[in-house]
Amino acid sequence: MRADDDSPFEVQGAFAEHGAALYSFALNALGDRAEAEDCVQEAFIRAWRSRGRYSTSRGSVRTWLFAITRNLVIDALRARARRPAPSDPEKIEWASEPVTEDLLIVERLVLYESLATLTYEHREVIAAVQLDGVGYQELSERTGIPVATLRTRMYYGMRSLRTAMGGDAHDDGNAFAARGAHRRGADGRPQ
Repeated sequence: MRADDDSPFEVQGAFAEHGAALYSFALNALGDRAEAEDCVQEAFIRAWRSRGRYSTSRGSVRTWLFAITRNLVIDALRARARRPAPSDPEKIEWASEPVTEDLLIVERLVLYESLATLTYEHREVIAAVQLDGVGYQELSERTGIPVATLRTRMYYGMRSLRTAMGGDAHDDGNAFAARGAHRRGADGRPQ
């Protein structure tokens, strides 16, 4: 169809003449064959519905069809941007893992619950030495309990604590157990 032709819009002829170019344009813009086909089909449906308003004085059929298709492509891209992108399994795994701060809170709660299961004497020594950083000599002076007794309480208290926390007596993977491990003597007993 020529621009100076005043004949009405004819869908079959327009499709035969401009369909492939419109499809190429939509495919290039969208990168998806099915979406491009849908846009071209919708462009011709809209053109057919609006055929009475088409005037050759405003432009050629090709220009008019490209304008309609361009608007449909823009709409399709906007709709795509609103849709959530599919996630790959690695991202889903990562998102479902608890954050470090949550893990620390859970570990702290487990520690407090486990400390509550110990006798007062064991809990007192562990809290003073491991948590507050008080030395055995200073704790002995404060409480009047001999250093050797405090060390024995620490040893059995830590052993009970590891058991209460669900680990065995040699569990160095536990953050609390590992923290106390650097204060052990050559005989393996806490200092």
